[in-house]
Amino acid sequence: MLVVGAGTRPSSEPDAPPGNGRAIAVEAARQGAAVVCADVDDKSAAETAEWITREGGRAEVVAVDLADGDACEALAGRVGAVDGIVLNAAIGAGLALAGTGADDWDRVFAVNLRGHFLICKGALPLLQAGASIVFIGSVAGLRPGSLIPAYDASKAGLVGLAKHVALEGAGLGIRANLVAPGLIDTPLGRDAAKLWEHRDRVMIPMGRQGTAWEVASVVTFLLSAEAGYVTGQVLAVDGGLTLL
Repeated sequence: MLVVGAGTRPSSEPDAPPGNGRAIAVEAARQGAAVVCADVDDKSAAETAEWITREGGRAEVVAVDLADGDACEALAGRVGAVDGIVLNAAIGAGLALAGTGADDWDRVFAVNLRGHFLICKGALPLLQAGASIVFIGSVAGLRPGSLIPAYDASKAGLVGLAKHVALEGAGLGIRANLVAPGLIDTPLGRDAAKLWEHRDRVMIPMGRQGTAWEVASVVTFLLSAEAGYVTGQVLAVDGGLTLL
C-alpha cells in the first residue's frame, strides 16, 4: 500500500500524537499491509517506517514533493503492485483573500490537487481490479472555515477529483472515496488549538476533537474488501461538526 503524506509535522511536545498520515500507515501495517511511506520530508517518513518495522511490519520510504509533476508521475509508475493508495499530503498558505498571493494559491493547488491528479492519472491504468484509493480531504472542503481560501478551495476540488476517479475506476474494479476529517488532535491540530482556545467544546457537537487513529480506522475500512461496494463517497469524520 502507498501512503502519500505518511510523515508527521514536527512537534516540541514529547507526547505529541501522530498526524493522520502516520496513523493511517501504522494502522494499515497492523492489518497486514506492506506500506510505502512517501513524503516530502523523508526523515519524517522514515520515522513512520521505523514505527511500522518496530511492530514487526514491512515498510519502505520514498521522498516525493507533490509540487514536482515529474516526481508525481514517477511515483505513480511504481504502484502497479499495490492494492491501495492513500493521498494525504496537503499544505496551506495565505490568510483570507487579502492575505493570499497568487504564488500561495498556485503552490497550494500544486500540492493539494494537481499532485493528486497526476498520481491518479498515472496509477489508474496500473492498478489491479480490487484496488482502492482514499483521498484525505477536509471538512474545510465541504464548508468554508479554515480562513485559508486556497486550502478550502483545493480541498473542495479534491471532492470532484475523487468522484471522477471513482467513476473512471468503477469499470476497472477500482474504488475511490474521500475522507474529510474535522478537528483532529494532531501536531497541526494542536498548533491551531493554541489560536482557538476550547475549540473542541465550542465548535464540535461531540465536545471533543477526534484522533488520527479514528481517521485511520475509517480509511483502512474503505481500503478493505469490507467496503467493496462503496465508491465515490465523501465521509466526514468530524464529531458532528458539519451538522452545525
